[in-house]
Amino acid sequence: MTRVPTSPQDHGIAPAKTWKLGETPWRSDEPFAPHARVLIDNDFSGDPDDLFQIVHHLLSPSLEIRGIVCSHLRDGDPWDPSDDTAESALSVARDVLARMGLASPEILVKGASRALESLDQAQPSAAAEAIIAEAMRDDTDLPLFYVAGGGLTDLASAYLLEPRIASRLTLVWIGGNEHDGLALPPVGAMPIEYNLLIDVTAGQVIFGAEDLEIWQVPRDVYRQCLVSEAELRHRVARTGPLGQYLYDEIRLVMSSAHHRAEPMPEAYALGDSPLVLLTALRSPFESDTTSSRYVFKDTPELTADGTYRAINGSRPMRVYTQVDLRLMFEDFYVKLDEFSLWQSS
Repeated sequence: MTRVPTSPQDHGIAPAKTWKLGETPWRSDEPFAPHARVLIDNDFSGDPDDLFQIVHHLLSPSLEIRGIVCSHLRDGDPWDPSDDTAESALSVARDVLARMGLASPEILVKGASRALESLDQAQPSAAAEAIIAEAMRDDTDLPLFYVAGGGLTDLASAYLLEPRIASRLTLVWIGGNEHDGLALPPVGAMPIEYNLLIDVTAGQVIFGAEDLEIWQVPRDVYRQCLVSEAELRHRVARTGPLGQYLYDEIRLVMSSAHHRAEPMPEAYALGDSPLVLLTALRSPFESDTTSSRYVFKDTPELTADGTYRAINGSRPMRVYTQVDLRLMFEDFYVKLDEFSLWQSS
């Protein structure tokens, strides 16, 4: 549903308002040095919540963003039924960087165009190679987070090609069904959660990667990330061209549902935003995601039908049960406003 540019667009960003990663010209003070590295993975031609996530991450200087993987949707996905959704995702991400005046196109990398075909065969891609290269670096002590708001094809492929990466990064993933005893699926829910359905086989590979630390934000939790249409209109659209673009993409989805006579209440789930909360907005003391709640579970086996099969004594994984919406969204609104004031000055 996110509109995919058919060619590079000139958004009228003045040369004086361009910048590169590592720079923060919109801030009056020097930010602290990054405390972690991040590889971002999202399906940018699908639900526009990922547009908010990428903008928020790029405006968070406490993280060293090492790459943005533009990943595919499932075949025939109603959000983007094109033949190569990874290419569409790349076009959208490139357009977002252009709208921000960010002159660092080298951070964008295209993911595989199709899901895994088996549990032991990777989908080779530039993204898989980039993931391996970053995870295997030995010239930095900064921890590496792989933050994924869609399917897991490219991370799973990188792992199949180089299993040693599992012990060298932490996966923060928006996806997966509810866990028994923690939450119930919503009424009328898809049997297999949307992001997992993009590539169930990749999910099976990742859950079976014994040395990989997983922080999971399952469906019941990312559905908590609601903002009202009025909130977006006043706190996002009014900040300037970038905010107007973000609002317009959400409004397009809401209007489309209305025209199809589908119910459209006055709120929208920005379900990918916890990727920023859980990496950039951690406590400095006993550093962790202290304002959000999680439980430890033995990592289950993920079955082909998207359900969990318990494995007692397996490695523990984090399953988040609640995220700090105030901190997450207020930080976004303030950073967007600060950046937009500079961009328009």
